[in-house]
Amino acid sequence: MSDDKRRGVLFDVDGTLVDTTYLHTVSWWEALRQADHRVPMARIHRSIGMGSDKLLDHLLGAERDRDADGRLRDAHDALYGEYWERLAPLPGARELLRACAERGLRVVLATSAAEHEVTALRAALDVDDVIDSVTSSADAQESKPAPDILVAALDQSGLTAERVVFVGDSVWDVAAAGKLDIPCIGLTCGGTGRAELAGAGAVAVYDDPAALLDALPDSAIGTVG
Repeated sequence: MSDDKRRGVLFDVDGTLVDTTYLHTVSWWEALRQADHRVPMARIHRSIGMGSDKLLDHLLGAERDRDADGRLRDAHDALYGEYWERLAPLPGARELLRACAERGLRVVLATSAAEHEVTALRAALDVDDVIDSVTSSADAQESKPAPDILVAALDQSGLTAERVVFVGDSVWDVAAAGKLDIPCIGLTCGGTGRAELAGAGAVAVYDDPAALLDALPDSAIGTVG
């Protein structure tokens, strides 16, 4: 049940708070290569932020034989898992989450990562004391750019779309937020350019969490709700 008096910030995690976008890119590249799919890394990178089902549709075509998709996902997961102990937060990520909490905002990690990946991401951030709630892929029937994971984040945190801001790093994040009329702040630290994020509908674009933190009082977060 929502609490209309509370305000909050929903955060994507991969590429927004934790420096994983290119790790996912390399892991998908190798998983696809092992299955004899030669896909340039640039194409893969621009697909990161989608769920694996939509990513594979985007890269390999929606009309393909999907029988091998499970093996591709397993290969990606095994390759990406090798990095877990070395995952690192992006500059200012921890401080930004703490600053939002200190302003009385609910801090929600709205990620569609699998549950086992979420554990590694939370360990890298090491700020569980200020996080109100966390989603995972199990909470969404359809992945981004569908808004399902944001709907789940709102439901779990008791927030409403009118009193939150979403922070993400991909055009898929901006598209998902737009379907719920949630303002989305874009960060370029995931590798998507400022013009592309703004063109997708981001209300503002910053380099990374540290830059957003520096501008926090005057940002969409500073005036949310």
